[in-house]
Amino acid sequence: MTGEYSTAGDQGPGGTARTPKKPRSFWKELPILIGIALVLALLIKTFLVQAFSIPSDSMQNTLQQGDRVLVDKLTPWFGSEPERGEVVVFHDPDNWLAGEPTTDPNALQTFLSWIGLMPSSEEKDLIKRVVGVGGDTIECKATGPLTVNGKALDEKSYVYQGNTPCSVDEQGGQFKVKVPEGYIWVMGDHRQNSRDSRYNQSDKNHGMVPVKEVVGRAVVIAWPINRWDNLPVPDTFDQSGLNARPAAADLPVAPQGLALAGVLPVVWWRRRKP
Repeated sequence: MTGEYSTAGDQGPGGTARTPKKPRSFWKELPILIGIALVLALLIKTFLVQAFSIPSDSMQNTLQQGDRVLVDKLTPWFGSEPERGEVVVFHDPDNWLAGEPTTDPNALQTFLSWIGLMPSSEEKDLIKRVVGVGGDTIECKATGPLTVNGKALDEKSYVYQGNTPCSVDEQGGQFKVKVPEGYIWVMGDHRQNSRDSRYNQSDKNHGMVPVKEVVGRAVVIAWPINRWDNLPVPDTFDQSGLNARPAAADLPVAPQGLALAGVLPVVWWRRRKP
C-alpha cells in the first residue's frame, strides 16, 4: 500500500523488533587489545627488531655503558650479511664471556625480556664493530693505522679519544689475519679496553665470529632519550675504496611502539563494527 514500508529486516522471530546490539565497553576490550599487543611485541622481537643493553665500555664513545640499542633482525632473514663498519650484536662464539658477572632477573624482568620490551640478561651476546668480512686481510703494526686489504683506515671518527688504532702488546695488539668466508673480524671502538677478535685468536674460530652467530645490526641508540641517535657506517669504509654493500635502513622504533601501531587498526575496526 502507498505510504507503507517493510521493516522485516529489523525484526526478530515472531515479528518482534530486534534490539540493536550494544557495543562492548572499551574496558572490556582492553584485555584483548593488551593480548594482541603482547603477541605483536613477541613477533617483532623474534623477526624484526630487539632491544639490547650495553654492559661495558668496550664500544666507547660510540656506545656508553647502560645505553639501550635496537637491533635490526629482519635483513638477515633475506640473506644480508654483516658489512665492514657496521656495529653488530652476536652470540658468544666460543666462551668469550667466560668469567663475566651475570645478573639474576626477577619474574617481571624475565617476562618483559621474553616479549622484547626489555633487554635479556640471560642471553650471552656481545656488541662490536665489523672491521673485516670474508676474504679480507686485516693487519695491525705498532700503534697503527689498522689496514684492511693493505689500505689504511682513518678511524678518528669512532675510535675512543686517546686510543691508538692498534695496541703495542704482543698478545693480540699486533696481528695479521685473513678472514675466511662465512666469518667476520670484530673490534671494539675503545681499542685499549675491548676483548674482541684480537684477544680470542686461540679459540676454535681463531678470533673470527661465524656469520650464523650474528643476531643483527645495531641501528639506533634508543635510550636514554638524550642519546637518541642512529649508528651509520663511518665514511672511512667508503673512502678507503673497500666497496661495502649499502647498509640496512635504520629502524628508529621500539618494539612496543610497533606493537601499538599494529593494535590501532584493530581498535578502529572493532569500534566501527555495528
